Amino acid sequence: MRQRTKIMRAVKYTGAVVLVVGIVIFLYGFFVSDGGRWTAVGIGTVMGAVFLFLMGVFFVGTEEKLKDRYGRFRNKFRNNK
Repeated sequence: MRQRTKIMRAVKYTGAVVLVVGIVIFLYGFFVSDGGRWTAVGIGTVMGAVFLFLMGVFFVGTEEKLKDRYGRFRNKFRNNK
């Protein structure tokens, strides 16, 4: 359980940093810059942060489910011997 907590914490902080950077880039492109290039980069960065966070949560959930299923299978196999 400790390993999954470490992974979740890393995903959470990395996603938050990338999200803040994306919001700053988006706001710069929307309010300061004349071109739409920085706005598009900001939107892409925010979407990347959300994708990174969701994939991290998915991997942690998958690992937890596989460990639970493997544990039940292993206990069932030991009891049948």
